[in-house]
Amino acid sequence: MASGADPLDAAFTKVENAAKGLPDVARGTWYGTPALSVRGKSFTRLKDADTLVVMCSLEEKEMLLEAASDIYFETDHYKGWPAILVRLKKIKVAELRHRLTVAWRLKAPKRLLKEFDEKSV
Repeated sequence: MASGADPLDAAFTKVENAAKGLPDVARGTWYGTPALSVRGKSFTRLKDADTLVVMCSLEEKEMLLEAASDIYFETDHYKGWPAILVRLKKIKVAELRHRLTVAWRLKAPKRLLKEFDEKSV
């Protein structure tokens, strides 16, 4: 990384690349850090340069925490909240793409989901 480069921007490039192909995704900020949203609803954001917050169901969160605690974790702040923390340096690109797609699906409007699913067939 070049001297003076913003570590948040460098980390978020990985996230943006993994989200390519998801319709109507916009970059913005959420709690002061880079975030992605679909039609105004955020589905992921950086917590810091090493940690991504990804929306997910509480059931899926519990499964991920048990299955891959080296990648997924939570702090007290996120307990009971439908979001999971991801160690960006540990997650593989394909898994990150899958997590972002699942999170996008949670926030995308039904009509957009239908269009996306029809194109994916």
